[in-house]
Amino acid sequence: MQQLINILDRIDNKGYKAYNDTKGSYSFREFTLHIDHVQADPFASPSRARVVLKRKDLGLDAECDKTSARRVAAIDFFARQVQKELNKENQRKAIVIDGPGQEVMDRTAVVLKKDELDIRLSIHFPAKGRTILGKQAKQRLTKDLPAVINQAVLHYHRQELEKSLQLADQQETVRRYLKEKNYITFVANGSVLPRQSGISNKPLQDSQVVPFQSPASQEVEIELPHRGPIRGMALKEGINIIVGGGYHGKSTLLEAVERGVYNHRAGDGREFVITNDSACKVRAEDGRSVSSVNISPFISNLPIQKDTRVFSTDNASGSTSQAANIMESLEAGTQCLLMDEDTSATNFMIRDGRMQELVAKEKEPITPFIDKVRALHDEHGVSTILVVGGAGDYFDVADRVVMMEEYLPRDVTEEAKRIAENFGSDRKKEAGTSFGEITPRTVQLASFEAQKGKKEKVSGKGLHTIMYGKDTIDLSGVEQLINPSQTNAIAAMIRHAVRKLGKEAPLEDILHLIERQVESEGLDVVSPFQGQHPGDLAWPRRFELAAAINRHRSLKII
Repeated sequence: MQQLINILDRIDNKGYKAYNDTKGSYSFREFTLHIDHVQADPFASPSRARVVLKRKDLGLDAECDKTSARRVAAIDFFARQVQKELNKENQRKAIVIDGPGQEVMDRTAVVLKKDELDIRLSIHFPAKGRTILGKQAKQRLTKDLPAVINQAVLHYHRQELEKSLQLADQQETVRRYLKEKNYITFVANGSVLPRQSGISNKPLQDSQVVPFQSPASQEVEIELPHRGPIRGMALKEGINIIVGGGYHGKSTLLEAVERGVYNHRAGDGREFVITNDSACKVRAEDGRSVSSVNISPFISNLPIQKDTRVFSTDNASGSTSQAANIMESLEAGTQCLLMDEDTSATNFMIRDGRMQELVAKEKEPITPFIDKVRALHDEHGVSTILVVGGAGDYFDVADRVVMMEEYLPRDVTEEAKRIAENFGSDRKKEAGTSFGEITPRTVQLASFEAQKGKKEKVSGKGLHTIMYGKDTIDLSGVEQLINPSQTNAIAAMIRHAVRKLGKEAPLEDILHLIERQVESEGLDVVSPFQGQHPGDLAWPRRFELAAAINRHRSLKII
């Protein structure tokens, strides 16, 4: 540390580039500080540093990472601790960690190694204009930073860490239960599903919030470690319809279910909303590009004689985009589709009897989802959870119907089936018994050109945008992408796959390569940085990675 102090004293009031002299490693009393990268000027991206501590000094035994879920929970715990302390000490802008949100996911902000705990930080080196402020830098690096690490890491509460690890055990127990018993989602009694607002993912704190309570007919009990049994609603594989009046909680329930592919932090209210981790939310997405996707199960016989078995467009309609979104999710391996009528194309979801009478089937290229959903499950084992507000014809194909009434669910399956039988429907089924083919595709990796001028340009920009060379990939329609660090990771993963796999590769091989390497070597393996830490990456599922590849407007398929 004294060496670092001497350097900062020596370069005080010099030009900003003199900060480069601080690159290197410095031994503090309880940790080692590695300054890996120094920003080029005061307005560039901040410098990157690592604080490395010995696990044995922190009492982090093998119990912390004996399972993947426990390892991720430990990472999340320490990232939150540092984030909380930085905010408390007013270091939010000066020293930054890529802190987590409500969901618990693998990230590079903290790495739990065999013998060490690695905290990755971004640090703004202070300046006046382009002149180094050495005294402020000395305060930041040798006093403020150690104070944060001392409070957040060296004096962490072991009981709180243990609670996080135990919660991870419990959440993984629920996930195993779902797979063993053929359920696709579980929502625990007492869960708080509403969020504070459309821009806040934190639980709504309101005395009028209605805690979730399962209908008796769909209630199950799961024995959990460290706490005993938990009860809640479990939906079986198959076709599940959620109905109810406006503002009664249909979409709120579906949003909780779609986020249930991730584990959640304690106190979120959705800790025990657990969903099959392959579930994909799909919607209509007008204007997106589509590259050689087989959408023929839903759309065929277009008037312009376009082959829908290899359908491409730069400007998809609502129906063609939703068909492509479904087929791409199936290609990536989803076992459950999540859909909301509000964000779906009406003509894709259903054609009623009157419209069928006016527009004959031979004049309508779209086979609506209602006529394919049963075959999709029977042939491919893919379940559906669908929020419906107006299309009661879906009662005919549903295995279960749940009605949300003042934010509480009620099993109305028998009533819905009776209504369907008594009132009937004048619509005719527009498909045969077969769903159709799910066609795998091979990606021409050369269509991902990272070069922009003389440099490579591959990066995430916020939650919904990836800059790839001269191209922009728009991810605003990918609803289960929830953290900008996931977007950063997806950009890095595509770049990594292009370098590793050469000119072309089946999409499945790309997804498998990334999953296998990240599982064995960690997220660092896809980092574009050489000799500096990638502290701003978070794990995306294969489905969000595939979604980004599919939305690249320059994508070419062999």
